[in-house]
Amino acid sequence: MELFDLSGKVAIITGSSRGIGKAIAERFAEHGAKVTISSRKAGPCEEVAAEINARRPGAAIAVPANISSKEDLERLVGETRKAFGKVDIVVCNAASNPYYGPMSGISDDAFRKILDNNIISNHWLVQLTAEEMKERKDGAVIIVSSIGGLRGSTVIGAYNISKAADFQLCRNLAQELGPNNIRVNCIAPGLVKTDFARALWDTPEAERRSSAGNPLRRLGEPDDIAGAAVFLASKAGSWMTGQTIVVDGGSTC
Repeated sequence: MELFDLSGKVAIITGSSRGIGKAIAERFAEHGAKVTISSRKAGPCEEVAAEINARRPGAAIAVPANISSKEDLERLVGETRKAFGKVDIVVCNAASNPYYGPMSGISDDAFRKILDNNIISNHWLVQLTAEEMKERKDGAVIIVSSIGGLRGSTVIGAYNISKAADFQLCRNLAQELGPNNIRVNCIAPGLVKTDFARALWDTPEAERRSSAGNPLRRLGEPDDIAGAAVFLASKAGSWMTGQTIVVDGGSTC
């Protein structure tokens, strides 16, 4: 257990009221971490924090925040420090994709929203937490990207551009923060059964079609991604930085 022990660590997980973010928060708490649950709406955040606290009293707080607002992210970090005293781990999981169609049809506003929410917000959150990690010479940043960043697409091209940029953000930050023992890595999930991707799996036929080219012949579950996050946040991943772990059931192999 020592390799994966997160006792004494404090983690902020964005987009953690459901799906992949929720699974990561639950597993972090299970491994001993204190966690801040965050998404746009207060109610769902409070529900997840209550579920975690019912099993591990005092392990979670809820701080709603819109990742497109730097002021919200500043409050998110401040409330976490107020409750738990520090931030050791940041998981940039929240993202958006307001457009489905060819690049030729995307509006400037939609394109900017994707880039702001999926890249710049991650940069902001790391900026807001890196200094204290530097002082302690210890920290972990995990950016939840996507295998979309490895592929071209005729329908989610702007989203894929943002996810490819996350890979490079990770590499740049790993170079900058590595001398202070701060590790920065990406997870690139394949198609996971979350509300975010519901249109691709919400019928038996759609699920069969989406998983047909996958060697494991199934779609991912949020918990499939949580294990990789625990690895990257814990001592088990202490010599890994600047990398992207693909967790996709083998679909890109």
